[in-house]
Amino acid sequence: MLAQETTHRLLLATALMLAAASAFAKPVTYTLDPDHTVVLASWEHLGYSHPSANFGGASGTLVYDADDVAQSRVEVTLPLSGLDTFVPALDEHLRGPEFFDARKYPQITFHSTRVQAVDATHLKVTGDLTVHGVTRPVDLDVVLNKAAPHPMMKSDVIGFDATATLKRSEFGVGAGVPMVGDTIRLRITTEAGAPK
Repeated sequence: MLAQETTHRLLLATALMLAAASAFAKPVTYTLDPDHTVVLASWEHLGYSHPSANFGGASGTLVYDADDVAQSRVEVTLPLSGLDTFVPALDEHLRGPEFFDARKYPQITFHSTRVQAVDATHLKVTGDLTVHGVTRPVDLDVVLNKAAPHPMMKSDVIGFDATATLKRSEFGVGAGVPMVGDTIRLRITTEAGAPK
């Protein structure tokens, strides 16, 4: 009987310690994995089709606080050198002065200003998107896919999907509107890893 009571107290103390550790868990800082990050933009072309472009070479950090999601934040940089429409001539045209003017504005950046939990796996992330030297707020609808140790990398990895809609003309990249669509639909998928 005494042994049972001692075991029960030991289990209770262990449970309380684990709960306390979870309550004070620190936010985790992850580094974006460019090989598992895709930022895909699509638009309407003369009503005939919906071309797309991938903004490759993403870099940045993601701080995720599972206990207080509002303390989470993200910073991302997309070099326009990684722009890929799958049509090389179009890539150069979009990087040119009529559109992104990549020589003058070589990258796109996003800095979160607010993170809200919608439910256990959905977030609303608001942030400042800077394109072509113009900064405007953008809302991302985000799905937390998974946060767990990676089976091959032996480190913690987190994965998200996100969507957003914006008007390119609001960022000074309005050439061709309205024949070429002003509305840009973004689809993002990313993985980010914490240090081993």
